[in-house]
Amino acid sequence: MFKNEFTQYITAEKRFSEHTIKSYLTDLNQFTTYIDAEFQIHKDINEINFQIIRSWIASMLEKEISPRSVNRKISTLKTYFKFLLRNKFLKESPMLKVVAPKSKKRLPVFIEEDQMESLLTEITFEDGFIGQRNKLIIELFYVTGIRLSELINIKIKDIDFQNQLIKVLGKRNKERLIPLSPSMIQILKSFIENNQLNHFLFTNLDGNKLYTKLVYRIVNKYIGEISSVNKKSPHILRHTFATHMLNNGSDINAIKELLGHANLSATQVYTHNTIEKLKTVYKQAHPRA
Repeated sequence: MFKNEFTQYITAEKRFSEHTIKSYLTDLNQFTTYIDAEFQIHKDINEINFQIIRSWIASMLEKEISPRSVNRKISTLKTYFKFLLRNKFLKESPMLKVVAPKSKKRLPVFIEEDQMESLLTEITFEDGFIGQRNKLIIELFYVTGIRLSELINIKIKDIDFQNQLIKVLGKRNKERLIPLSPSMIQILKSFIENNQLNHFLFTNLDGNKLYTKLVYRIVNKYIGEISSVNKKSPHILRHTFATHMLNNGSDINAIKELLGHANLSATQVYTHNTIEKLKTVYKQAHPRA
């Protein structure tokens, strides 16, 4: 099924993140397991047709897998079959007639401004290096909107103290510069100097770079102290950054660049939260609302 070649393609040529690659290969393995069991197709990919793919989609929906997850798996197959066609491993793509199920749009979950203020000014972080590091992780997520993978890979050399900028490496190895406030620059300077850091910004006590699960646990713990949102992940702070920027009058194109989105449509989802806030304010304030 040319899985090794496909893995090489999405890794070296498409430059997908480690997380995305893992997701794509999981989706592909689920698909091949299904067609092996249901249709006894083991090697000849030209036997895969539209009806077989539609059968797989139907089986997932019957298992109550969300349309959003199904659509992600369809996206994986589209990339996979496009790769096969391009390399002449396949005569015709079976994806041409595939219609993705409609998924309900979900508004990005975010933390309210007063809750974030409480987290950064009232919540007690433990003393010493660990407490300083954990608070800085929360604050940097919130003031920059960067992704988890971007945060753990920040090096000291990526911080331009003179011009008050930080460089991050985003999806598909795209670099972008994000401005920092004078106060954040000072916090970073003090943290680096006090802890004699010289390579990665965020490390364990042994000096090794942080791993994703630990950062997730740190964010989960502290968001849990100020909010009852169900999912307390680092990505919530990215949503919070974008929503608060919009609520306070930022241009959506500027937010797009700060977040590192390839398309404006990815950023526009945050306008729905802003519109909902305006509706609430209108209902509360207007006498005829």
